[in-house]
Amino acid sequence: MRMAALPCLSFLVALGLGGCAEAPKPVVSSTPAFYRGLDSADAKIDPVAARDMISIYRTNNGQSPLTIDPALQSAAEQQVKAMAAAGAPNANINGPLRKRLAGANVTRGIAVENVSAGYHTMAEAFSGWRQSTPHNSNMLNPKARRMGIATAYAPGSKYKVYWALVLTD
Repeated sequence: MRMAALPCLSFLVALGLGGCAEAPKPVVSSTPAFYRGLDSADAKIDPVAARDMISIYRTNNGQSPLTIDPALQSAAEQQVKAMAAAGAPNANINGPLRKRLAGANVTRGIAVENVSAGYHTMAEAFSGWRQSTPHNSNMLNPKARRMGIATAYAPGSKYKVYWALVLTD
């Protein structure tokens, strides 16, 4: 009896060791950043992916690509937080854009802004902006060189996700 148990025990040990030999593989999202839902408290927009998406669109339409500007990122973040707190997409909620940028010591010749709400992904917001004549004109502004983009999530509001894109020269 002891001899019959030995092969079974060896087989079970081999199975157990074989399972321990491989380290678990990390779970990596295969969803591109511009399709990721931003309708949760911990979701953050990927500004590099957004810049790339808008810059490709701009270059396909004869315009220069954009760079991310930290001061414009901050301005966009302040704007979406205010809109989310108010529950309304309002470009002037914190005052006119030029005044907000001057207060942040942002030098610029031109300054344009897209604000919106209700889009849950960057792809949705981008598509909506392209289909809106004034928003599309802002994205394709030939003088624009720098950008900042931000989202804010307000679960109790009508729109849930608020957006601000600020572009300057």
